[in-house]
Amino acid sequence: MTIENPWVPRATCDTSCVAPEAPTGQWIVVAWRVAIRATFALLLLSAVPLLAIPMPGRSHVQRSYCRLMLRCLGVRITLSGGPIRNLQGVLVVSGHVSWVDIFAIGSVLPGRFVAKSEMINWPGLGLLARLMKVIPIERGNLRRLPDVVSVIAERLRAGQTVVAFPEGTTWCGLEYGHFRPAMFQAAVDAGRPVQPLRLSYHGRDDRPSTLAAYVGTDTLLASIRRLITAQRTIVRVHVESLQLPSTDRRDLAIRCESAVRGDGSRRGHGHALVA
Repeated sequence: MTIENPWVPRATCDTSCVAPEAPTGQWIVVAWRVAIRATFALLLLSAVPLLAIPMPGRSHVQRSYCRLMLRCLGVRITLSGGPIRNLQGVLVVSGHVSWVDIFAIGSVLPGRFVAKSEMINWPGLGLLARLMKVIPIERGNLRRLPDVVSVIAERLRAGQTVVAFPEGTTWCGLEYGHFRPAMFQAAVDAGRPVQPLRLSYHGRDDRPSTLAAYVGTDTLLASIRRLITAQRTIVRVHVESLQLPSTDRRDLAIRCESAVRGDGSRRGHGHALVA
């Protein structure tokens, strides 16, 4: 259901942007590939409650879990860029293409994610979201936004890693929206640094791909089907330079967006830096 609210970010991307990859190999090979991936993905989902058990090296367990889930979906991950600093209380930001982003970032920098409140009710992934203590945000309710920012700032002060998607909605990965400053207010209030990550998805031919995109009227089932049917999808995670906090959230948002996009980005239209 589309939420009618002038503040809610709207992407110009829709399902017409998504180009499914034609399955390679004989149908029996494709069927076997899908069966294996689906079986292991369901097994991993059944093991989700184990993530809630306090244990030494829990962050390492979460990273391994996210990497395994990506493998089950047919997604391989590559990591590049600067070193990942072992700092406490860091706000991690990136562009937003898909629900797969959560596993891609979780395999590198596990933390508490800021995600739309509807995700809590998703089958399977909703349980994972609750156990990972996702910070829900109601995108259609502007009055609750300061409360969400306050919660994020509290988590950062407590030394926790928080992951947010400042675009406020998903884009196809070939087009992008602007970073909105609201989430960066939490880093300003807490006086904590921001770690930008650049995510990009590629097909087996190494070209940029929209296969993993989750946009418009797309459904979770259709998105999962595209991934597990394809021979391989690659998500590249590039660690950009750590951004020190400032007193101006808009300046911080612009710096992080510039780091994430680089010089060759293509942006959507009509998304001013507001809220």
